[in-house]
Amino acid sequence: MGTSQDDTVYLVLDDFGSLGQAYRETDPEQADRKTVLSNLVSGEYRRPLRIVAFNTTEGWARDVTAEFATEALTCSDHDLSAAAREFVEAVTIQAKQREEST
Repeated sequence: MGTSQDDTVYLVLDDFGSLGQAYRETDPEQADRKTVLSNLVSGEYRRPLRIVAFNTTEGWARDVTAEFATEALTCSDHDLSAAAREFVEAVTIQAKQREEST
């Protein structure tokens, strides 16, 4: 699937330990939701922290981290990689803490 101007693009903030954090460089043709989710589940990212979606044509951006964590749990095609399991657990803990503080 090629990326056109009106497609939503997904970027992953990855933690590289002592090297710091960075949004992963992504080929525009590989920045779609399905590919990023597949990469997350298979362990392509070292330590994913956040996933951001944006669409410059429509003029919006938003954090989709929780959506991806939920979707990763429902992926029946793959077993979750260790990095994906840690990501889902961290997102789940953060969500629970936010609920308890409100």
